Amino acid sequence: MPDSQSAQMIMAFDFGTQKMGIAVGQSAIQSSNPLALFPMKDGIPDWTALLKIVAEWQPQIFLVGLPLNMDDSESELSLRARKFARRLRHQTNIETWMVDERLTTREAREELQSFQRKGQAKHLSADSLAAKLMIESWYYHPQGIQP
Repeated sequence: MPDSQSAQMIMAFDFGTQKMGIAVGQSAIQSSNPLALFPMKDGIPDWTALLKIVAEWQPQIFLVGLPLNMDDSESELSLRARKFARRLRHQTNIETWMVDERLTTREAREELQSFQRKGQAKHLSADSLAAKLMIESWYYHPQGIQP
């Protein structure tokens, strides 16, 4: 199980076939910040561009959202998210965990609407906010499964 006691830079991914939300967080201060949406082509990232972002933030741990159905079953998207997580781990050799992302998108959309009402949602997306919520949840319950 992951070490939740040491200070770590965390990068989370809300995987999608057309776009992917990304967020970063620092466990020492329990921060989390959404990044810009990352374009995907049929579930495949531009690895050069993605690895550049990883090099910029230098995370020690990755969280990849696992889109489970409400009955705990996996879908085609779940399998593709697992494949992305395995490739990410292989490309970077950084500890990678899958985390249950059920309901994060719904919560992220509600948070985005709140920001929009305040005129603060200029560069925010629900997908990146969902990745941010995964990090926040991780701080309190660092539970994940291997891809």
